[in-house]
Amino acid sequence: MKNTVPASTRPLLFVVAIVGLNLRPFITAVGPLAGDIRTETGLGLQGMSLLTTVPMILMGIIAFIGPSLQNAMGARRLILAALAVLGLGSLLRFYSVTDRQLVGTAAVIGFGVAIIQAAFPGTIKRIFPTRVAVVMGLYSSMLMGGGALGAKAAPVVAEAAGTWHAGLAWLALPAVIALLLAFIYLPADHRRTSGSNVTTHLLKRPRAWLLMACFGLVNGGYSSAVAWLSPYYQAQGWSGAATGNLLAAMAVSQATSALVLPMFIGRKGDRRPWLWSTLIFQATGFAGLAFWPQLAPFVWATLVGAGLGGCFALSLVVALDHLSDPTHAGALSALMQGGGFLIAAIPPWVVAVLHDLTDGFQAGWLLHLSCVVVVIAFVQRLAPHTYERSMPVMSGDALANQKSSAPVSG
Repeated sequence: MKNTVPASTRPLLFVVAIVGLNLRPFITAVGPLAGDIRTETGLGLQGMSLLTTVPMILMGIIAFIGPSLQNAMGARRLILAALAVLGLGSLLRFYSVTDRQLVGTAAVIGFGVAIIQAAFPGTIKRIFPTRVAVVMGLYSSMLMGGGALGAKAAPVVAEAAGTWHAGLAWLALPAVIALLLAFIYLPADHRRTSGSNVTTHLLKRPRAWLLMACFGLVNGGYSSAVAWLSPYYQAQGWSGAATGNLLAAMAVSQATSALVLPMFIGRKGDRRPWLWSTLIFQATGFAGLAFWPQLAPFVWATLVGAGLGGCFALSLVVALDHLSDPTHAGALSALMQGGGFLIAAIPPWVVAVLHDLTDGFQAGWLLHLSCVVVVIAFVQRLAPHTYERSMPVMSGDALANQKSSAPVSG
């Protein structure tokens, strides 16, 4: 990548990396500290699920209005403001002593993350128009790597400081670093388009809803894994630090898969065989967690992580492939994430309910195995030759002037 990225944009690779690093630790840091958090705040399993569900809901809602916000403020200012919010929310966790305060910080951080996820893919396509797959792979890899950082560092920092609050609040530091780098290197916006009209147009396309469904059903597996993998094994006698290592192994495999797979898929082509391979990894991992949890827990976690990370990165690439205009492609990516994260917000709570009904997590892992099977069938429709028919190119003027548009087969 060093030899193919222009020198003038190479510093932006560091911005991509550090911004991505900040988008998941606040979720994965909670699991290894779940025992201490529940003891102090009194949160039950369904209450703990809100620490994942609330941010996911915000990621979904904000993504729908992301193009309009970007049109009003510009991507650069929007991303800088979101990083500041993310850092503030992390810092507030040091002072959160009640269940409501902790859930409130999850909402604040989730709001900042949602803004970044809505604005960043289109920004990447604008800055790196010929290297979208590779740079999105870097972004996705660092996003997943941030999950490993949160899971591994949280119990270590908490033990050193003598409080679980510090294990969550220290994440304000990388947010400040990302804010400074983005302020220095992130370029100004060239132009703005009518974001609301783009969003309205895309929402009339069945393909947008298909992408949302695929993204949501897969990432529901991620939200459940980061919420319940640690409590699942803690209930079987593992320590918080040991389950943190398990979550970190899952996140490292996510990061590796998200980075490596986009390097092999090329700039254009059929992404479906690669997507199917990631889904098979997920299916194998969830089956192992459900039926043979003690046989090879690190293998199951690694397989789930590799499948989730690769599928996340490839899904972003597929969305951006549909449209050549960076603004429109970014809007489609934002919508995919918006609807997807609204779907992904539900499973952690559903798994908690299933746990209360069955006194175990097996039913939850089987639920996600079923979701993977559904997505395998859905991916069949994402053939490259359908992109133009499902998402016809429209200019900014056409979008601004359109009065109606009949749905097109997805």
